[in-house]
Amino acid sequence: MRFIFTPLLACFVLTNAMAQVDASRIENTPTTTITISSNSIYGKLIDQQSGKPIASASVQLYPVGKTAVNNLITGMLSRPNGDFRLQRLPELDSFYLIISPLGYHRYEKTILIDRQKLDEKTKTFQMDLGNITLEAEFKALADVTVTSSKPALEMGIDRKIYNVEKSLVATGGTAVDVMKTIPSVTVDIDGNIELRNSTPQLFIDGRPTILTLDQIPADHIEKIELITNPSAKFDASSSGGIINVVLKKNKRIGLNGVTTISGGTPSLFSASGNLNLRQGKFNIFLSGSHNESGGDAKGQALRQNKKNGQVTDYFNQYSLNTRSRNFNSFRFGTDFFINNRNTLTLSQDIAKGRFGSNEVQNQEYLDANRSLIRTGLRNSPSTGNFVRNSTRLNYTYKFPKAGQELTADLNYNKGNHGNQSDITNLYFKPDGSTYQNPSVVTNNGTSDESQFTFQSDYTNPINDHEKIEAGIRSYRNDFLSEYNAYALNNGQSVKLPLSNHYKYAEMINAAYFTYSYKKNNFSYQLGLRAEQSKFDGELLDSAFKFGYEYPNKIRNIWDALFPSLFLTKKLNDDEEVQFNYTRKVRRPRFWELNPFIDINDPSNIRQGNPQLQPEYSNTFELNYSLTKNKNNLLAVLYFRNNPKDITQFSDTITAAQFQQLNNAAIDRNAILNTYINASTTNSYGAELTYQWQAGKNLDITPTANLQYRTVNAKINNTDLSNKGFNWGGKLITNYKIVTPEKSLFNNLGFQMIGEYQSPRVIPQGKRIAELSVDFAMKKEFLKDKKGSLTFSIDDLFNSRKWGAIYDTEQFYQDAYRRWNVRSFRLSFTYKFGDAKFSLFKKGGGNGGDSEDN
Repeated sequence: MRFIFTPLLACFVLTNAMAQVDASRIENTPTTTITISSNSIYGKLIDQQSGKPIASASVQLYPVGKTAVNNLITGMLSRPNGDFRLQRLPELDSFYLIISPLGYHRYEKTILIDRQKLDEKTKTFQMDLGNITLEAEFKALADVTVTSSKPALEMGIDRKIYNVEKSLVATGGTAVDVMKTIPSVTVDIDGNIELRNSTPQLFIDGRPTILTLDQIPADHIEKIELITNPSAKFDASSSGGIINVVLKKNKRIGLNGVTTISGGTPSLFSASGNLNLRQGKFNIFLSGSHNESGGDAKGQALRQNKKNGQVTDYFNQYSLNTRSRNFNSFRFGTDFFINNRNTLTLSQDIAKGRFGSNEVQNQEYLDANRSLIRTGLRNSPSTGNFVRNSTRLNYTYKFPKAGQELTADLNYNKGNHGNQSDITNLYFKPDGSTYQNPSVVTNNGTSDESQFTFQSDYTNPINDHEKIEAGIRSYRNDFLSEYNAYALNNGQSVKLPLSNHYKYAEMINAAYFTYSYKKNNFSYQLGLRAEQSKFDGELLDSAFKFGYEYPNKIRNIWDALFPSLFLTKKLNDDEEVQFNYTRKVRRPRFWELNPFIDINDPSNIRQGNPQLQPEYSNTFELNYSLTKNKNNLLAVLYFRNNPKDITQFSDTITAAQFQQLNNAAIDRNAILNTYINASTTNSYGAELTYQWQAGKNLDITPTANLQYRTVNAKINNTDLSNKGFNWGGKLITNYKIVTPEKSLFNNLGFQMIGEYQSPRVIPQGKRIAELSVDFAMKKEFLKDKKGSLTFSIDDLFNSRKWGAIYDTEQFYQDAYRRWNVRSFRLSFTYKFGDAKFSLFKKGGGNGGDSEDN
C-alpha cells in the first residue's frame, strides 16, 4: 500500500509548489487574471490589540513630497484578510504610503527603493512591508459601557464550540470536569468520554495525544470543539466523533496573563498560571499547573451463580477505594511571524505526576439458601507515576489570495509509566477463624510510549463558489510494556503466568481530498480519504504475535477508502438544514487485543482478544438549525450502522483457567470480561439542543438524546443479541446578577448542571442509570473585573456512579463502581495585562512588524 500513497504525496507536493510559484504572478482580484510582472508594494494590516486582519482600509501611495490628491499614484481597500497589493508602480526611488482605516489611527511611512535589489531579468521590484499593526482609535462616550463576550456554547451544523471560561463548575479542576459541562458528552467514572453513547477521538490542538483527561488542567483550556460526524478531512478512526481540546494561547499585543489557586475537600488543591507576551514578530506563551486530589470511593457487586437456570450460590463484594493524585504540567512556546505570509510555531508540553490508591474489598460467599459459607478480605495498595512530553512544530504559509493556505506540522509525543501493587487475600469461616492460608500477590510494571505525526493541509478557494482541500498524514505509535506478577507461598516467590512483556507498533498513512461548491442558498461537499493501517503486537516472552493490516490485499481496497458527503440548504436567514454521510473505522485498541489478564478485581477479571478485527461504521445525519432572537435550536436525526462492532463479552472462567490462576487468588466463579466482534450494532437516534436566552442575565441550555439500539452477536452458538431504548438529558443553567448601582451581589453568577442517563442495552444486559448534579457560584470584583472567587460543588447529591447488570444462563450480576466522590472547591482567579508592556526595544515605530522583508 505504500506505493499507493507515494504518487499521492508527489502530486500533492507538486501542486503546492506550482501554487506558490503562480501566486507571485497572479493578481488577487475577483476575476483572476494573469499579469506581467511589474513594480509592486504589498503587505498586511493587523489590529494591534486582537491580532486580527483589518479589512476595507484605505491604502494610498503618493510620490514623496507631493501628497496632494491630484498626485495620487494608486490606491485600494485592504481585502478581508487584511492584505493589500499596489501594482504597476512607476520607476521612482521613493514613495509615500498613507493608510486611513476607519476606527484606527492614521498610518504614514516613506518607502525607499534599493535599485541594487531589482530583479535581474525584469528590472522590477517586489517589496513586502510585512505585517503593519494599527492601533484602534478610542473615543470616550459618557455614561456608556460596551461589553462583548463569547457565548458559552456556539452551535453549528457540523460542530459545537464550548468556551471553557464560561464553565464555573470546572474552575480549578481538570478536563474531566470540563467534559461534564458539555451538551451531548458523558463521562464515566474512569474519565472515559462518550459522545452519543460512542467513544470519540481525543485531540489536543488538533493532534493526537498520550495525555489523559485528568492530566489536563481545566484552567489551561480555551475551548472544546465537538464534531459529531467528521468529514473526509479528519481521521477515519473518528467513528465516534472528535473532541478537540484547544489550549489557551492568545495573540493580544503586550503582556497578558491569568492565575488561579484552588483548595477544597476531600484533599483538593490546585494552582495554575497562564502568561502571554505579544510583541513585534513574536508571540510567547507559557503556562504551568499543580493539581492534587483524593477521596474515598465505594463500589459493590451482587452476584447469583446459576446452573441450568437454577441459583447454586451467591457472592457479594463491597469495596472502598482511597485514592490520591498529584499532577504537574508545564507548557511553553512561541509564534514567530516571519512576515505577513509565513508563521512558525514551536511548543513544548511537559506533564508528570504520581498517584496511589488503597482498595479494601469485603467479600461474602453464600450457598443457595443464602447461608454464609465464608468471608474474604482483600487489601490492594498501589502506587504509580508517569512522565509525558509533547513537542510540536507548525508552519503556516498564507498565499496572496484570501483563504488560500498551506500548513505543515510535526508532532512528537513521548512518555513512560510505572506502577506497583501488593494484593493480600484473607479468608475466614463464619465464626471468624481462618478458612485457608492467606494469598499474597505482588505486581510491578513499566511502559514506554512514543508517537510521531506528520501532517500537511492545503486549502484553495478557487472562486466565490468553489473550494478544494487536500492533505496527507503519517502517524506511528511505538509501545513497550513489561509487567511482572509474583505469588508468595511459604516465603517463596513464584512468577505467575499473568506476567506479561509485550510491544507493539501502530502505523497509519493517509491522504484526503475534498471539493466544496456553494451557490446562493445551497452548498455541498464531496470528500474521499484513503488510509493504510498496520498493527504489529508481540508477547516477547512467548514470541506470540498478534495484530492486523488493512487493506492486506489490493482486492480489499474498500477497507482503506472512506467517503463523505455533506449537503446544506439555507432556508432563510434564520434556518438551515443539512444531510451528511460518512464512512469510518474503529481499530481495536491494544488492551482489547492483548491477551494479558488483569486480576485487580478477583471476581471480575479482564483479558484482551488478539482475534479482534476493526469495526466499520456508516453514519447518516439530518440536521436542522434555527437561530432567532439570540436563541438557537439544533435538531438532529441520526442512524449509525456498525458491522463487526467491538463489544464486551462476559462469562465465568473455565476450570482450566481457574487452575492456571489459582495462585493469583482468583475466585472460582470469577467472571472473565473480554471483547468480541458482534455481527452488527445499529443505533437510531434523535438529539435536541436548545440554547435559550430566558432573560437578560439568564440562559438555559437543555439537551436530550434519544436512542434505540440493536445488537446482533453470537459466540460459541450462544445468541447474545439484545435491543432496547435509552435516553439521556443534560440541563445547563446560568444566571448572573447585574445591577446599575454598587452592591455586594452585583456580578455574582450561578451555574447548575444536571445530567441523567437512562439504562442502556449491552449484549448480555444493560448499563445502569446515571444521575448527577453540579453547582457553582462566582463573584467578580476589583477594577475591570480582574478578580473572581468561585465556589463549586461537584456531584451535589453524591449520586454519580457507573455500573451494569449482566443476566446470562450462567450468572446474574448487579454491580457499580465510583471513582470520584462529592467534592467542594473554592478558587480565586486574577487576570492581568499591559498592552504597552515591552520586553524588546521597539524599532520602526511598529514593534518590528512593518520592517521591509
